[in-house]
Amino acid sequence: MRLRERQRWEDPELNLISLVDVVLMMLVFFMMTTHFIQSTSVNVQLPSAGAPPVYTQTDGIEVTVDAEGRYFVNQKPVPGSDPLSLRDALTAAAGSKRDQPIILRADARATHQSVVTVMDVAGALGFAQLQILTTETGANH
Repeated sequence: MRLRERQRWEDPELNLISLVDVVLMMLVFFMMTTHFIQSTSVNVQLPSAGAPPVYTQTDGIEVTVDAEGRYFVNQKPVPGSDPLSLRDALTAAAGSKRDQPIILRADARATHQSVVTVMDVAGALGFAQLQILTTETGANH
């Protein structure tokens, strides 16, 4: 007389649904985070300075002046090269936040007038902080 039933050995089962969910979530996470890496699309040759920068703040409104005197606000081209177009682009980029710095990336071959125009327009709009990006003497950018 048998009192115990035979034990059945079931094949082990690996649930892949959870693994696929985790992999897809990681894929979405990496796709979203790599989208926020900022790359500079406007190629400018920065002027050189003898001393390394003392203070730099990376968040602000970036204004680029290329060698031809064209303006770019946060990597977007400004439709005209006149002060009114630049003022409209800066106003649209800043909104009501005038406490953020203007980061000026001017090509070394740009005219002095185009750089002064950026400083003049930014000052007239109420921006008090201006950073001019340069490279150290002897460094190529």
